[in-house]
Amino acid sequence: MNLPPRILATPEAEALIARLTMRHGPLMFHQSGGCCDGSAPMCFPRGEFRVGGQDVLLGQIAGDVPVWIGAAQFEYWRHTQVTIDVVSGRGAGMSLESPEGMRFIVRSRVFTDEENAVLEAAGEPLRGA
Repeated sequence: MNLPPRILATPEAEALIARLTMRHGPLMFHQSGGCCDGSAPMCFPRGEFRVGGQDVLLGQIAGDVPVWIGAAQFEYWRHTQVTIDVVSGRGAGMSLESPEGMRFIVRSRVFTDEENAVLEAAGEPLRGA
């Protein structure tokens, strides 16, 4: 059964991720709810942000970059496919793209009824340790 991906990245985001990976090594993203920086996808060196049981793995982008989301936020977004994109502007203070003059953002679309049925049949996504 082919599951529709919960997370995607635009080619522009993947290009920035590749540059950041060259500079910082393996990366990860975390998306939490909240205002200000918390509403943007945050890019970290892998392992710098500790995920736990209240984090849900949306999937991987740009090859092997895991994207995690807070469980409470996932409940709001579980019926949407999330795409990480990049735009000009200052990134979040703790996110690695901040000095690049770019910032990661999320775009989303609602899954179709058929996609939702497939995802629900597959069970809950993986949570952090």
